[in-house]
Amino acid sequence: MGVTVGARTILIGAALLLSLSMGMRQSLGLFLTPVTRDLALTAADFTFAVAIQNIAWGASQAPIGMIADKFGIRLAMLSGVIVYAAGLAVMATAGGAVALAISGGLIGVALSCTASSLAMTACARAVPPERRSAMLGIVAAFGSVGTMLIAPNLQLMLASYGWHFGIAFFLVLAAVMLPAAYFAGGADDLPRPTRETVTMREVLGQAMRHRGYLVMSVAYFVCGLQLVFLTSHLPAYLEFCGQDPMLGASALATIGGVNCIGCWLAGWLGGKYPKHILLGLLYITRSCVLAAYFVMPPTPASTIVFAAAIGMLWLAVMPLVSGLVAEMFGTRFMATLLGMSFVVHQLGSFLGAWGGGLIFDALGTYDRAWQIGVCVGLAAGTMQILAGGPPKEPGRALRPVAAMG
Repeated sequence: MGVTVGARTILIGAALLLSLSMGMRQSLGLFLTPVTRDLALTAADFTFAVAIQNIAWGASQAPIGMIADKFGIRLAMLSGVIVYAAGLAVMATAGGAVALAISGGLIGVALSCTASSLAMTACARAVPPERRSAMLGIVAAFGSVGTMLIAPNLQLMLASYGWHFGIAFFLVLAAVMLPAAYFAGGADDLPRPTRETVTMREVLGQAMRHRGYLVMSVAYFVCGLQLVFLTSHLPAYLEFCGQDPMLGASALATIGGVNCIGCWLAGWLGGKYPKHILLGLLYITRSCVLAAYFVMPPTPASTIVFAAAIGMLWLAVMPLVSGLVAEMFGTRFMATLLGMSFVVHQLGSFLGAWGGGLIFDALGTYDRAWQIGVCVGLAAGTMQILAGGPPKEPGRALRPVAAMG
């Protein structure tokens, strides 16, 4: 069963929206040094704003998912683009830590509308089940292109023109997100089953009793902690170690570029092998890569090799988590269910961003921060493999209802 022209438009819109939204978000760490220097702030002040962004993203994702499931994805996405631009405007005029925190909150809410959960939901609804995992991987792969292109260009602007010019660049990208959101929202126009046999309340009750969903959500914590720690602190860590500031941008770009392959591969593998095992192996492997890099002083060569290795594992969780939720419960309330699991992810993001800044300010080193990240990653991966599979008792297994997509 092929992909129709209408479905292809939805997929392109979702990929572009995801690429720009996540590309800007994952490049925000490049602003840490120039913003704190210009506004006389500490690293913890800046990373607290990033932490607020992640908490706002997590807290708003489930309610926005419910709104999208009830009133339409297009409305939520278009509204999110406007809020994203407002958050960037507040950041551009910031004079201190409070304004940065407000900006972070606005961008966090915007990401609930424009980033992974709604984009993956639109994709899942646009393709037949037998092609869903592979297509989720392809859209997630294109979503990584933004980081590859935005990070080095932003660093050049920051070095040549200052951080306010970088914010202006982001505002232009936000304008491009508007048509992408409109086309991705075409998922609202797809035909739905006429007979709905479950309500949102019923499927949420099922989710709260589903061991696989609960384990997946708890393990998702480590994804947020590790990734946001890196995007927020890797550029500053490299500068602290005496490396060229451009190396941080090059590392982020390498991560984004290689992640295109990682996401596609994860989606393809997810169509052939148990997704919960792939997720667990991903968390464990990512932790091993982190340990291997941070145990030695960084060099340009080791940093690029690390970025390439971690890039294979970066957002590869997206097609696997999204595919797992669709397998468990279908796509009818997928945005809501992804939003609920994302709350735990963002708790990890909060700790990864702010906790990393606090540890650095207190100890003058990132050693304790990366050690914590490695330990929780190994624990989460092991738990995901051992306890994240489908219930062994046939009577306990929950199967997607046909009316749910």
